[in-house]
Amino acid sequence: MFNKQNGMPLIAAHRGACGGNIPCNTIAAFDAAIAQGADIIELDVSHSSDGKLFVFHPGMEKPHLNCNKPLSELTASEIEKLRYMNFDSVYTQFGISRLEDVLEHLKGRCIVNIDKFCYNIVPVTKLVRELGMQEQVLVKTGPVKEQIDLIEKTAPEIPYMLMIRHKDEITDEMLKRPLNYVGVEALYSDDSEPIAAKEYVDAMHKKNLIVWGNSIVYDINDVIAGGHNDDISAAGDPDNGWGWLIDRGYDIIQTDWVMMLKAYMKNR
Repeated sequence: MFNKQNGMPLIAAHRGACGGNIPCNTIAAFDAAIAQGADIIELDVSHSSDGKLFVFHPGMEKPHLNCNKPLSELTASEIEKLRYMNFDSVYTQFGISRLEDVLEHLKGRCIVNIDKFCYNIVPVTKLVRELGMQEQVLVKTGPVKEQIDLIEKTAPEIPYMLMIRHKDEITDEMLKRPLNYVGVEALYSDDSEPIAAKEYVDAMHKKNLIVWGNSIVYDINDVIAGGHNDDISAAGDPDNGWGWLIDRGYDIIQTDWVMMLKAYMKNR
């Protein structure tokens, strides 16, 4: 599922490949990302007040939709009337897709990472099973005992990663649990932190586990890759951004610049 391509990491497209009039977290953005070379589509899940699952990042209602209410306070029928805005804050033709429709659209085409899974563990797991996509979907949570326990109880067969900051002190324990634990998303503000070390990545590989790295920048005040990010890579210093992450040995790199990262990997 996570085999590298020609020794290079798999590319995870953060909310697809958006730009121009195509908003993030839409089927159009996911299709664009796959066309650009993405191996993994990362998407976000929210739920309506009547329990329906939609592909949308919770908390982004105002900037993305000009909506003052969270989706969780709206019914499914109300949500389906909303439209995304583009980068110029102009409404587009794109609505918010149901998770079921998106998963069916992506079935057999790529790995799907469902973010914000921790808030919707039971209903998302039920849907993934109904669609027979347990081997195509990847889920993650933080190292929160209650969430890990619930996943062990309700979704033990689905590939599962932990998002860990600074230092990994839980993997050995996770390997003892009846889970499909596949590895860690490594987060660090400084590349001198233990979880950023190449030795850590090598040790994880010896355990047949993978490590997910990030080059995305969603908030300049929340550094998650020690500065080795999309910003410097796209603006002229990819060796210190994407190249550094590749040399670390990461199995996956999540980016907002799929086509540029793909080209960099090809020419490196």
